[in-house]
Amino acid sequence: MSLLCLEASARLRSFTAAAHELRLTQGAVSRQVQTLEDRLGVRLFTRRREALALTQAGVYYLGEVAPLLRRLERATATVMALKGRGGELSLSVGASVGSYWLIPRLPAFTRAHGEITLNLGTRVGQVDFRATPVDASLEFSDGQRAGLHSEFVLPLELSPYAAPSWVRVHGKKVDANTPRSALIHHHTLPDGWDEWFRHEGIADAAPREGPRYEIMSMALNAAVAGMGVALLPPYMGEDMVASGRLKRLSRHRHRYAKGYYLVYPEESAQMQSLQIFKAWLLAQAGGAG
Repeated sequence: MSLLCLEASARLRSFTAAAHELRLTQGAVSRQVQTLEDRLGVRLFTRRREALALTQAGVYYLGEVAPLLRRLERATATVMALKGRGGELSLSVGASVGSYWLIPRLPAFTRAHGEITLNLGTRVGQVDFRATPVDASLEFSDGQRAGLHSEFVLPLELSPYAAPSWVRVHGKKVDANTPRSALIHHHTLPDGWDEWFRHEGIADAAPREGPRYEIMSMALNAAVAGMGVALLPPYMGEDMVASGRLKRLSRHRHRYAKGYYLVYPEESAQMQSLQIFKAWLLAQAGGAG
């Protein structure tokens, strides 16, 4: 209760307003906060006439406990709503792998596990679980996240793709003669073209020119628009090939050292919803082409 009183008082900047929200007396809220301060041996609030203000220690402490309170609140709501039959799972996922690989497969998960509510959010880069209220993350990395569980899910294999209109002008393959300004880069793998040229044994390539995009889906759309050649995984490129919007310019796929990992903190490890989703996810990845 003392943590709830801390959070409400800090958010509302008033013991009285916190008491109204928590259906307690103002004195009860004040005593709960005072007891917490006595236990910690520090002041968490500066008491001012106009409003409460967190001390530096209060800001730090609330930042640490607030994610736990949100998880507790969500878990309580889930159990009450589902009566223990399932659960809720909040997942952060890379935008491109989420949109083009995961979401098309999710109807099968929902049919098999309708008792689990899966909430998805997206971000570029790795998740800070202390600052972001998610249970797990499907992210591109080397799997080395200190203090976290990392389960390998999917490799990143890339091939060059371009629009038919671009191919008619520049040819059906990427080689040392390809205009460097036509090479589309994305931040998922900023040195992707360097690695691809080395892998193909193409000497004297200097592929650091060309437009740069933050995520692979933007690079995909640029290639479809005829702006150049993009390195894409098959789960993004092959549907476009089948629809006639892109052509694949090499029969090779280059597999990179990094890949997609399911990452989660220890406090998520025992969640039944996560264990069920992880087993399903790994099975899907095992059958992916």
